[in-house]
Amino acid sequence: MTAPDWRDWVFAIKTFMAAMLALYLAMWIDLPRPYWALGTVYITSQVLAGATRSKALYRVLGTLLGAVVSVILVPNLANAPELLTIAIALWVSICLYFSLLDRTPRSYLMMLGGYTAALIGFPAVADPGAMFDTAVARAEEIMLGILCAGLVSTIVLPQSVAPMVMVRLDLWLCDARGWVAEVLNRTGTSKDTQARRLRLASDALAFDALATPLRYDMTGAERSVGSMATLRQHMLMFLPIVSAISDRIETLERLGALTPRVRTLLDAMAASLVSGTTEVVPADHLRAAIDAIDPALSDRPSWPDLVLASLAARLRDFIDLRQDTRLLQRHIADGTPVTENFAFRYTAKARAIRHRDHGMAVLSAGGAFLSVVLSCAIWIATGWPDGSGAPMMAAVACCFFAAQDDPAPFIVSFANSAILGGIGAGIYLFAVLPLATNFEMLSLALAPGLTLCGVLMTQPRTAPVAMGTAVNGSAMIALQGSYTGDFAAFANSSVAVVAGMWIAAVVTRLVRSVGADWTARRLRVVNRRSLADAAERRGAENGLELAALMLDRVGLIAPRLAALPTGDAEWTVDLVAEVRVGINVVELRRDRRQLAPEARKAVERLLAGLSAYFRCRALRPPLGLLGTVDAALDAVGEDLHHPSHPAALMGLVGIRRGLFPDARPYRPRSTATMQTGAAA
Repeated sequence: MTAPDWRDWVFAIKTFMAAMLALYLAMWIDLPRPYWALGTVYITSQVLAGATRSKALYRVLGTLLGAVVSVILVPNLANAPELLTIAIALWVSICLYFSLLDRTPRSYLMMLGGYTAALIGFPAVADPGAMFDTAVARAEEIMLGILCAGLVSTIVLPQSVAPMVMVRLDLWLCDARGWVAEVLNRTGTSKDTQARRLRLASDALAFDALATPLRYDMTGAERSVGSMATLRQHMLMFLPIVSAISDRIETLERLGALTPRVRTLLDAMAASLVSGTTEVVPADHLRAAIDAIDPALSDRPSWPDLVLASLAARLRDFIDLRQDTRLLQRHIADGTPVTENFAFRYTAKARAIRHRDHGMAVLSAGGAFLSVVLSCAIWIATGWPDGSGAPMMAAVACCFFAAQDDPAPFIVSFANSAILGGIGAGIYLFAVLPLATNFEMLSLALAPGLTLCGVLMTQPRTAPVAMGTAVNGSAMIALQGSYTGDFAAFANSSVAVVAGMWIAAVVTRLVRSVGADWTARRLRVVNRRSLADAAERRGAENGLELAALMLDRVGLIAPRLAALPTGDAEWTVDLVAEVRVGINVVELRRDRRQLAPEARKAVERLLAGLSAYFRCRALRPPLGLLGTVDAALDAVGEDLHHPSHPAALMGLVGIRRGLFPDARPYRPRSTATMQTGAAA
């Protein structure tokens, strides 16, 4: 935790100002529960102005959706509490399920639509006839808080996300350049390279969190949102491309086929990286040098020639990617849309491809359903006054932390923040607020506690507790136009809030909690299933689409690797290599129909073998699959004058190197036969 700087204090003061503005307006309009407006400010406010505006928009829409559903459900089912409980719990779980499938801030809309129905519906059960007025009032209070948070964030020293994007992008590119320079200079170790690949993948995915705030930045930088989406995909594509380059260089060195001309080219590319040059003329010179070392493949080419040809192809891809990246970086810095054509053969559809984990979404939705139902059962069975707070907060807690591998500790922390908020609320309610005779004195009394919460919200480690303390504390105080210090009501509502969170934590621990290690392994299994689908001619129709999906999962795996037991990371060694295999499998599958009959049969046998391997849980492919790959290389390499054979040959080289990096060098069939005969 770092000491707060002046920006953190500015954010805290701005948030407090927005909260007091929302509270004052809610009291002036005479809304029944003005403290909802105050709490909404602390839920909505973000350090970045664009993030506050984007969250405000989705929260408004989600609030309206939840209010409409509560108006439909409560009056019609108020006389059947069991059915009403099931209906609201089912609505919360359905909304949570769909929100978890969207890993962008847009997911907030569906999530809020779910738990808003619980927030509005359960307290209104006692008076269903006033349900419409209650829903309208809640929607007004929440939207008032949202509008105040967005207004103050926009007007008072707004903080743009654009500088943060550029700083993080520069850091990522600097790290990537260092990695590529090590590869080209032949100085990196495999262990360090693998760790760096995964870190780069994780950091590239982190740009998703900045994309939506950038869209609502309102400084002109939002015009570069499209460039940022494309850049993210280009950043991810560096990983398999550079990984393939590293593999080919290492292979040529082992074969003794890394000629002086190739070394000179690699040194020139490394020097170009260090200089930062991305002008067209130097890039064209490098492409010409690559063409000069690219061997002219004849029928039954040798393994060194195949590897060198594959290296040349990947070096061309790298140059194209690098030029595009610098172009996109410039447009993001200038806040302008891209009008130029890209050098890299990029599929625009891949920009929106994300992994969707339906299984974990179902588990999370089921946990939310059970938590709400159990909380309601306790409330109804005991006749608990103000017990509606339990199912309300159970729904909120399950939704807030559903994206975590193990939400239970976060829910417990949220419950602890509610306890802190309750203690603070009790002090304010029975010791401080009786002395506040006007709104000005009320604001001064609230300033120390809420400002401290605002400062702590700027620190990642303390933000959840600080936000929970501010929101739950303001709700427990239940600020209204006149003072009502009812200790029994305060105690009942406070205990209900904490109890609902604890019920959610227990249910989540029983039905939903998983470890980061389990999630990482599961993502890897899903990646292998995608590879099997690709080999079976199902799934993605383009290698870059499959690579985008697999790399997205690799980026999700990377931050979870720290949870792996020592010495239990063997399966992580080939994560990026599997992405390379996937690209080659899809391209090979697509081109197989244009191959000569014998070559097509050999490729079909290989695809069937790949599918069988990726469906099983074996860490290493069977040796028999190596023979199938070599047989396909023989069949395709027999006639390189066929227009589709050279591309297929490069795909087969990539599959062989991706699956069997330590295998003996490939030998064409005629060569192997002659050597066997001579030995005999």
